Amino acid sequence: MIDHIRLPAETRDRLILLKRRTGIRQWNVLCRWAFCLSLAEEKPPPMSDVRADSNVEMTWSTFARRRDGILTALLKARCLRDGMDVSDDTLAIALRAHLRRGVSYLTTKKIQSIADLLSLALRTDVENVKKRRRLRTHQQKSD
Repeated sequence: MIDHIRLPAETRDRLILLKRRTGIRQWNVLCRWAFCLSLAEEKPPPMSDVRADSNVEMTWSTFARRRDGILTALLKARCLRDGMDVSDDTLAIALRAHLRRGVSYLTTKKIQSIADLLSLALRTDVENVKKRRRLRTHQQKSD
């Protein structure tokens, strides 16, 4: 699995902005939010040019904490869904891509506080529930 996570410089700069806006001090907390937000998107994140060229680095255990099993499973499932293999190299690239996209979303959605994060999570969850209902309804009509 992934031992260390190094982030692109652009992502580091956006994380600094998010830390200042939200008061959340740890990179790993913001990165978990970003990762989950990116996973919620239907399309895969852009995999091209995901360089790890900053000094922001954390271990997988710091990123995942006690959610190691579920985060690993989510990453592998998403890679498989996107037609990718689940080799360690691919997982590392996919994780960086999801983190980069998720952090970008958090900054473009003007997250200013922890309350904004919660509001975004609830809104995203409601949107996903509605999408699943529409899909089920469409499938039932097709049958």
